[in-house]
Amino acid sequence: MKTSKFIGLIGLGYWGKNVLRNFYELGALHTACDTDQHTLAERKKEFPNVSYTDSFEAMLQNSDIKAVAIATPAVTHYEYVKQALFAGKDVYVEKPLALTVKEGQEIVDIAEKEKRILMVGHILQYHPAVIKLKKFIASGELGKVEYIYSNRLNIGKLRTEENILWSFAPHDISVIIMLLEQDPIAVTAFGGDYLNKGIYDTTLTTLEFKNGVKSHIFVSWLHPYKEQKLIVVGSKAMAVFDDMSKEKLFLYPHRIEWRNGKIPVAQKADYQVIPVESGEPLNLELSHFIDCVLQRKKPMTDGYEGLRVLKVLELAESYLSSCVSHKNSCFIHESSYVDEGVQIGEGTKIWHFSHILKGSRIGKNCVVGQNVVIGNDVTIGDRCKIQNNVSVYKGVILEDEVFCGPSCVFTNVYNPRAFIERKHEFMNTLVKKGTTIGANATIVCGVTIGQYAMIGAGAVVKSDVRDHAIVVGVPARQIGWACRCGTTLNFNNEHAVCNYCRNNYVMKGETIVNELN
Repeated sequence: MKTSKFIGLIGLGYWGKNVLRNFYELGALHTACDTDQHTLAERKKEFPNVSYTDSFEAMLQNSDIKAVAIATPAVTHYEYVKQALFAGKDVYVEKPLALTVKEGQEIVDIAEKEKRILMVGHILQYHPAVIKLKKFIASGELGKVEYIYSNRLNIGKLRTEENILWSFAPHDISVIIMLLEQDPIAVTAFGGDYLNKGIYDTTLTTLEFKNGVKSHIFVSWLHPYKEQKLIVVGSKAMAVFDDMSKEKLFLYPHRIEWRNGKIPVAQKADYQVIPVESGEPLNLELSHFIDCVLQRKKPMTDGYEGLRVLKVLELAESYLSSCVSHKNSCFIHESSYVDEGVQIGEGTKIWHFSHILKGSRIGKNCVVGQNVVIGNDVTIGDRCKIQNNVSVYKGVILEDEVFCGPSCVFTNVYNPRAFIERKHEFMNTLVKKGTTIGANATIVCGVTIGQYAMIGAGAVVKSDVRDHAIVVGVPARQIGWACRCGTTLNFNNEHAVCNYCRNNYVMKGETIVNELN
């Protein structure tokens, strides 16, 4: 494509030099800009016929420059894009659009208000093999898409200004959203920061979509060799996009047959190389931007598409942040979700598929089992054990060393209705130190359970429980007294000695008191 020179480019470094070369070959580059004099000197040697400057402001003031391409570090994108849009320039910006959804939305709004073209550099959407893969999916040749996963791995440029999630993952997020034509409904992520604390070198991001498709994206710059693969698993066949291979796209028509209707057996087939059109993806992408500017067309990867990717990145980053804030002092299983603003004490362990909601505080050396929900603003003391499938809702306070048996439940509204909002009627529940709550018990809101009480399995507690009381039944009633060690006490003339730990107790009115030996 040959056209007039109307594009200014800022950022001539690691990736910017490739953008420079392509705009130069396309005959559209007016001026190239970089604030580093050494980088400018190097590019002048390679492309002596280009006009260079170290002033972005001067480039924006040049009326002959109608559009600006930004290939600077991600942290600068927000400010540079805003300045260019307000200067009346169309903008191409390398991924990501910005570093927060709020900034990205502001940029998109400005572009719309100023009636400017805004395009984000999600290069894989312009790759001939990816375009062909999209057609394969649309035609039904793969059948129903079940699963998509990608590996983007390398040992190369190690960044300190952004982590691997923001550096590598936008490409694959963009492609997966494009292939499925929908945004994910759930995003999780975990990873490791091995070289620089707080900057992830490897991350694994999982996406779940409304149509049941799931995907994962594994990115790392601590890998022994370069690998860039995306695999689409369909009900009829599997497709592999391998950007490091000479032949980029492969079809594996494997099938799964069910022996006797019960046993799945893989029927393997030879792979097929799928021919794709030639063309450098970056050149095709930049040609698209030039065409959009000249024809005033909406780019395929416009600001809104960039914003969709940014939302996924921010969700993944938020998930990583919730884990990293606690990872040096406690264990959180990768399948669990901890909201921002949660405080978790040293030595606490949170196991599979649990959710700790915003504002909750969990003490030291606690154990939170599988599939536990701890609601907003719940307070849990030290050394508590919360077994599988327990729900602890807002308004509940567990003091130290409370044991919650499997599937026990705390309520926070006394008379709930699905069609009546009663959040302002939440009632508080206090469970004092050392109490045991049996499996499947229900604690109705608004009660206080005394120290070292023992709530029987399946009991429904609707009123206060005394210290050391044993209660059972529906509704719960007291049937005896428990030692602090949990052993049932047998009183004789208002005095009892625990058969297990030998602690002494004296009956005083309607309560008992522990007297040391």
